[in-house]
Amino acid sequence: MKMTIEIDCTPVEARTFLGLPDVSLLNDHMVKEMQTRMDANMAMLAPEELMKNWMAFGTGAQDQFRKLMTAAAGAAVGKRD
Repeated sequence: MKMTIEIDCTPVEARTFLGLPDVSLLNDHMVKEMQTRMDANMAMLAPEELMKNWMAFGTGAQDQFRKLMTAAAGAAVGKRD
């Protein structure tokens, strides 16, 4: 014998019915914190900021970046063959 039961409820109602804690306040806090951090990090992706960061490390960082890009390009060409 096979029996199917379908319950139509919201996630909040389901959590309440199962006795799970209400985490909506914690979720709201986490979302706001993530938005704040993303906004702060988006400024770092501006081309001017990237150049400032790379220049601050001197030519060593530029050489390392060039080697990284060369290796990535070489790996991409190798996979294509």
